[in-house]
Amino acid sequence: MQISELKMLVVLSEEMNMRKAAERLFVSQPALSQRLQSIEKALGFQIFIRSQKGLTLTPAGEKMIGFAREFVLKEEKVREQISELEGEVHGTLKLAVASIIGQHWLPKVLKNYVNQYPHAKISLVTGWSSEILKSMYEDHMHIGIIRGNPEWKGMKHHLFTDTLYLVDTEISDIEDVLKTERPFIQFKSDSTYYQEIQDWWHRQFNTTPKRTIVVDQIETCKQMAFNGIGYAILPSVTLEEEKRDIFKIPLLEENGKPVGRDTWLLGFESSFQLKQVQAFVEVVKEYVRKSKEKTQF
Repeated sequence: MQISELKMLVVLSEEMNMRKAAERLFVSQPALSQRLQSIEKALGFQIFIRSQKGLTLTPAGEKMIGFAREFVLKEEKVREQISELEGEVHGTLKLAVASIIGQHWLPKVLKNYVNQYPHAKISLVTGWSSEILKSMYEDHMHIGIIRGNPEWKGMKHHLFTDTLYLVDTEISDIEDVLKTERPFIQFKSDSTYYQEIQDWWHRQFNTTPKRTIVVDQIETCKQMAFNGIGYAILPSVTLEEEKRDIFKIPLLEENGKPVGRDTWLLGFESSFQLKQVQAFVEVVKEYVRKSKEKTQF
C-alpha cells in the first residue's frame, strides 16, 4: 500500500465519517468511497462498516488501522530526522491548544511563525485543556498550550496570566449582580475553570446566581453578553481586541489581588530537540515579550 492510502485510513478512523474525512483530505466523498473500496478489495477484507450514522471499524479493520497509524507515525519521525540534517526549518509542527487560546491568541503567533519559517507545516488540535493533556499523552503532539495549572511530567513554561472580568452592558459595580434579574451567562469548559468561577462566586457573595444560561462555546457567551442578554465572566485574552462599549469589572480576591488564569506551554523533552519546535518556542517567547512591553506603556 502507498503511504497516502495509509494516511487516508488514519483520517477515516479519526473522523469515522466519510463526508468529514473527504473534507480533510480535499477530495470528493464519492472518490474517497471508491478508493476505500479498492483498498478493501486488494486486502481481501472489509475495514469499515458503512451506515447512515457513520463508519464502524471491523475487527480486521482495527488491526489494519493500528498498523496504519504506527507506520504513518514512523514515516513522520523519519522525515523530521531528515529535516534535522538540513539547514532550514522543515517538518510538521504538531500543536494541541486550548480553544480559547486557539481562537484569540494563537493566530497572531502562528502568523509570525509561518512568515519566518515558510517550509514548516502545522497540525493543530483544539479543545478543553483536559482534552489537550490527553492528546499530548496519546497522540504524540509536539507542543501543548493549556489553561490552569495542571500536573505535567515533561517540560513546562509559563506564558502569561490574564485577569478574569465580569462583563455586561448595564452592570457597572460588582455588587449589582445581587440585585439584578439579568441572567448569568456561562459557557461549558473543563472542570478547573468552572470550579474557579464557582469558588470565587461563593467567596464573594455566599450565594448562587438567581438565573443562569449555559452555552456551548465561549464566543457565544461573549456575544450574548455584548448584546445585552445578560452578564458573563470572561478572561481578558478574549477581550483585548474588543472595541465595543461595555462594562468590564475585574474579579478581585479578598486581598484585592485580581483573579487570574494561567496559560502554559508544555511538551516532552524529545520534542524540544526538533528544529520546528525550537523555532516555534522562540517565536512564542518573542511574542510574549513584546506583549508585556506593550502593557507597560
